[in-house]
Amino acid sequence: MTALFARRGHYVPWLFVAGFALIIAVNGTMIWLAVSSFSGLYTSKPREIGLRYNAVIAEQKARDALGWRIDTAWRRESGTLVLNVVDGSRQPLTGARVSVQLVRPVEKMPPLDVRLTAVDLGAFEGHVDLPEHGNWDVDIVVERGTDRYALTRRMFLP
Repeated sequence: MTALFARRGHYVPWLFVAGFALIIAVNGTMIWLAVSSFSGLYTSKPREIGLRYNAVIAEQKARDALGWRIDTAWRRESGTLVLNVVDGSRQPLTGARVSVQLVRPVEKMPPLDVRLTAVDLGAFEGHVDLPEHGNWDVDIVVERGTDRYALTRRMFLP
Protein backbone atom coordinates (compact mmCIF):
# COMPACT_ATOMS: atom_id res chain seq x y z
CA MET A 1 0.00 0.00 0.00
CA THR A 2 2.81 2.49 0.79
CA ALA A 3 4.48 1.69 -2.51
CA LEU A 4 1.27 2.74 -4.27
CA PHE A 5 1.32 6.20 -2.60
CA ALA A 6 5.01 6.64 -3.36
CA ARG A 7 4.40 5.94 -7.07
CA ARG A 8 1.36 8.23 -7.23
CA GLY A 9 3.22 11.33 -6.09
CA HIS A 10 6.36 10.94 -8.17
CA TYR A 11 5.13 13.47 -10.77
CA VAL A 12 4.59 16.34 -8.28
CA PRO A 13 8.17 17.75 -8.53
CA TRP A 14 7.85 17.72 -12.32
CA LEU A 15 4.72 19.85 -12.05
CA PHE A 16 6.81 22.52 -10.32
CA VAL A 17 9.48 22.29 -13.01
CA ALA A 18 6.84 22.57 -15.76
CA GLY A 19 5.20 25.55 -14.02
CA PHE A 20 8.49 27.43 -13.73
CA ALA A 21 9.37 26.57 -17.35
CA LEU A 22 6.04 28.04 -18.46
CA ILE A 23 6.68 31.24 -16.45
CA ILE A 24 10.18 31.58 -17.91
CA ALA A 25 8.87 31.04 -21.46
CA VAL A 26 6.11 33.65 -21.09
CA ASN A 27 8.49 36.20 -19.52
CA GLY A 28 11.09 35.58 -22.21
CA THR A 29 8.48 36.11 -24.93
CA MET A 30 7.27 39.35 -23.33
CA ILE A 31 10.84 40.67 -22.99
CA TRP A 32 11.59 39.82 -26.64
CA LEU A 33 8.41 41.57 -27.82
CA ALA A 34 9.12 44.67 -25.72
CA VAL A 35 12.73 45.03 -26.86
CA SER A 36 12.06 44.35 -30.55
CA SER A 37 8.99 46.58 -30.92
CA PHE A 38 10.22 49.97 -29.63
CA SER A 39 13.78 51.21 -29.32
CA GLY A 40 12.91 53.75 -26.62
CA LEU A 41 14.43 56.59 -28.64
CA TYR A 42 12.14 59.45 -29.58
CA THR A 43 14.72 61.20 -31.71
CA SER A 44 17.41 60.00 -34.06
CA LYS A 45 20.18 62.11 -32.47
CA PRO A 46 19.71 62.00 -28.68
CA ARG A 47 23.31 62.95 -27.85
CA GLU A 48 23.20 66.19 -29.85
CA ILE A 49 19.89 67.14 -28.28
CA GLY A 50 21.29 66.36 -24.83
CA LEU A 51 24.21 68.70 -25.47
CA ARG A 52 21.72 71.46 -26.35
CA TYR A 53 19.90 71.07 -23.02
CA ASN A 54 20.68 74.57 -21.69
CA ALA A 55 19.56 76.15 -24.96
CA VAL A 56 16.29 74.21 -24.75
CA ILE A 57 15.71 75.48 -21.19
CA ALA A 58 16.34 79.07 -22.35
CA GLU A 59 13.88 78.58 -25.24
CA GLN A 60 11.25 77.29 -22.82
CA LYS A 61 11.70 80.28 -20.51
CA ALA A 62 11.34 82.66 -23.46
CA ARG A 63 8.24 80.76 -24.57
CA ASP A 64 6.68 80.97 -21.12
CA ALA A 65 7.44 84.71 -20.91
CA LEU A 66 5.22 85.28 -23.98
CA GLY A 67 2.19 84.07 -22.02
CA TRP A 68 0.58 82.57 -25.10
CA ARG A 69 -1.91 79.75 -24.60
CA ILE A 70 -3.00 77.07 -27.05
CA ASP A 71 -6.21 75.11 -26.61
CA THR A 72 -6.63 71.99 -28.72
CA ALA A 73 -9.71 69.94 -29.50
CA TRP A 74 -10.45 66.95 -31.71
CA ARG A 75 -13.71 66.64 -33.62
CA ARG A 76 -14.06 62.92 -34.09
CA GLU A 77 -16.99 62.95 -36.52
CA SER A 78 -15.19 65.14 -39.05
CA GLY A 79 -11.58 64.19 -38.27
CA THR A 80 -10.71 67.81 -37.58
CA LEU A 81 -8.06 69.21 -35.26
CA VAL A 82 -9.04 72.59 -33.80
CA LEU A 83 -6.58 75.09 -32.28
CA ASN A 84 -7.33 78.33 -30.46
CA VAL A 85 -4.34 80.57 -29.77
CA VAL A 86 -4.52 83.51 -27.37
CA ASP A 87 -1.88 85.98 -26.17
CA GLY A 88 -0.88 86.91 -22.62
CA SER A 89 -3.99 89.08 -22.15
CA ARG A 90 -6.22 86.20 -23.37
CA GLN A 91 -7.03 87.97 -26.64
CA PRO A 92 -6.92 86.03 -29.93
CA LEU A 93 -3.40 86.00 -31.33
CA THR A 94 -3.45 87.77 -34.70
CA GLY A 95 -0.88 87.58 -37.48
CA ALA A 96 0.48 84.22 -36.36
CA ARG A 97 1.70 81.33 -38.48
CA VAL A 98 0.80 77.94 -37.02
CA SER A 99 2.20 74.57 -38.03
CA VAL A 100 1.23 71.20 -36.61
CA GLN A 101 2.61 67.69 -36.91
CA LEU A 102 1.11 64.54 -35.44
CA VAL A 103 3.66 62.03 -34.16
CA ARG A 104 2.78 58.50 -33.09
CA PRO A 105 4.74 57.99 -29.84
CA VAL A 106 4.65 54.18 -29.88
CA GLU A 107 5.32 53.41 -33.53
CA LYS A 108 8.05 54.26 -35.98
CA MET A 109 6.06 56.08 -38.61
CA PRO A 110 6.73 59.43 -40.26
CA PRO A 111 4.99 62.46 -38.72
CA LEU A 112 1.74 63.62 -40.26
CA ASP A 113 1.70 67.25 -41.34
CA VAL A 114 -1.62 68.95 -40.65
CA ARG A 115 -2.61 71.71 -43.06
CA LEU A 116 -4.33 74.38 -40.99
CA THR A 117 -6.64 77.12 -42.16
CA ALA A 118 -7.57 80.19 -40.15
CA VAL A 119 -11.29 80.16 -39.41
CA ASP A 120 -11.35 83.19 -37.08
CA LEU A 121 -8.94 85.41 -35.16
CA GLY A 122 -6.59 83.02 -33.38
CA ALA A 123 -8.64 79.97 -34.43
CA PHE A 124 -7.33 77.31 -36.80
CA GLU A 125 -8.68 74.02 -38.12
CA GLY A 126 -7.19 71.18 -40.10
CA HIS A 127 -8.54 67.88 -41.39
CA VAL A 128 -6.54 64.73 -40.60
CA ASP A 129 -6.91 61.23 -42.04
CA LEU A 130 -5.53 59.16 -39.17
CA PRO A 131 -3.87 55.88 -40.17
CA GLU A 132 -4.28 54.62 -36.58
CA HIS A 133 -6.43 55.68 -33.67
CA GLY A 134 -5.01 56.11 -30.18
CA ASN A 135 -2.37 58.29 -28.54
CA TRP A 136 -0.67 60.94 -30.66
CA ASP A 137 1.79 63.72 -29.83
CA VAL A 138 0.57 66.99 -31.33
CA ASP A 139 3.66 69.12 -32.06
CA ILE A 140 2.52 72.73 -32.40
CA VAL A 141 4.67 75.69 -33.47
CA VAL A 142 3.25 79.22 -33.42
CA GLU A 143 5.34 82.05 -34.86
CA ARG A 144 4.62 85.76 -34.97
CA GLY A 145 7.40 88.07 -36.02
CA THR A 146 10.51 86.92 -34.16
CA ASP A 147 8.53 85.22 -31.38
CA ARG A 148 8.27 81.44 -31.47
CA TYR A 149 6.10 79.26 -29.25
CA ALA A 150 6.53 75.49 -29.47
CA LEU A 151 4.42 73.00 -27.58
CA THR A 152 3.87 69.25 -27.61
CA ARG A 153 0.57 67.95 -26.34
CA ARG A 154 -0.38 64.27 -26.01
CA MET A 155 -3.92 63.58 -27.20
CA PHE A 156 -6.03 60.47 -27.56
CA LEU A 157 -7.57 60.62 -31.02
CA PRO A 158 -10.32 57.97 -31.38
